[in-house]
Amino acid sequence: MATRIYTKTGDQGETGLYGGRRVPKDHVRVEAYGTIDELNAALGQVRALAPPPVVGDVVARVQALLLELGGELATPPEHAKRPTGFGADDVSWLEQQIDAHEAELPALKGFILPSGTPLAAALQTARAVCRRAERRVVTLCHSEPATTPVAVVFINRLADLLFVLARRANALAGQGEEPWHPSPHD
Repeated sequence: MATRIYTKTGDQGETGLYGGRRVPKDHVRVEAYGTIDELNAALGQVRALAPPPVVGDVVARVQALLLELGGELATPPEHAKRPTGFGADDVSWLEQQIDAHEAELPALKGFILPSGTPLAAALQTARAVCRRAERRVVTLCHSEPATTPVAVVFINRLADLLFVLARRANALAGQGEEPWHPSPHD
């Protein structure tokens, strides 16, 4: 018989962390890795839009890194036995991607609205989810200081990359950016 997806162990509002400790499903650690999972799903939607490889390949690697990060966040410090392989090199890779894609874009002259092609809009949505994930990871770091601080740096850079990729997606499609104009006040 195949393993069932449901275990019924969470029916009382608790879940298990790596190592077996049970915590409420709204625990700061669960909020952090759960929002990383939500971000990964948003990036899956980006990939479902069949982005050009210059964007899609980057997003695919980010998804793999997010799975590693989620696993790290789901592991309380007392159960961390080995490094996950996730770390400062991944932040450097994000920065290289930002620089490479930004070099292909005109300089920003002001704020732009998150709009344009469906791909760019999906990347902007993922960017907003990424910023929420960043807030959740920061909360976790304040609550449990042993949490890897590189996680905050990674998520911060990732949001920047997603913004740049949204701009790049519009540029590759020949879609201009929509500048933000403040509303007139009476």
